[in-house]
Amino acid sequence: MLTAKQHELIRFIQARLEETGISPSFEEMKAALDLKSKSGVHRLISALEERGFIRRLPNRARALEVLKNPEDVLPDNAVPAAANDPVSAAVSRTITPPQRQPEPANDVIELPLHGRIAAGAPIEALEGQSSLPVPAALLGPGDHYALEVSGDSMIDAGIFDGDFALIKRTNTARDGEIVVALVDNEEATLKYLHKDAGMVRLDPANASYSPQVYQPGQVEVQGKLAGLLRRYH
Repeated sequence: MLTAKQHELIRFIQARLEETGISPSFEEMKAALDLKSKSGVHRLISALEERGFIRRLPNRARALEVLKNPEDVLPDNAVPAAANDPVSAAVSRTITPPQRQPEPANDVIELPLHGRIAAGAPIEALEGQSSLPVPAALLGPGDHYALEVSGDSMIDAGIFDGDFALIKRTNTARDGEIVVALVDNEEATLKYLHKDAGMVRLDPANASYSPQVYQPGQVEVQGKLAGLLRRYH
């Protein structure tokens, strides 16, 4: 059996999903249940998840799905009324079973944000612990991460200082693709990739900058550009 708060929470989540298609935030759940902190919400969510009433959709913000309602589950020693009641049995046969609710329209994915990357001279690639919410429609299949752009060497490709580059993780790329290139295993830059006469050339998209030419062993592709996010202040 569920506690009163667990029952109240699952009904609130279900109602919000039916109304908007998006599961409520932890702040909204805390307010709806009159809880003092979000930790109480986390405990209720974990308990409902362990009992199979809800599940969390991975790699998405505010993503909960109701798998079953408390009313769908009978106690272990309960006997369905229809088993002993012919009228109830007849009625139950005429009731259309409830349709499964569609998955919530949670279209935001939390990407790991790995610091800043140079769109100019290479700078050190920083490994960050933060994340960046990104509309799923901007991403295709595969593993992705985000980098904040520093510099102006790619402005003719529409990439500006302060933009967030959405990177598909890969160690291969075709000629002419914009890649994250790790140089000498310590510095990273965002550039067009070209292979020229046995060398690797990293081309800017700004006439004020010169191409950078390296031996193949000096350059490691760590991903290629999949999209951009820009904040307007």
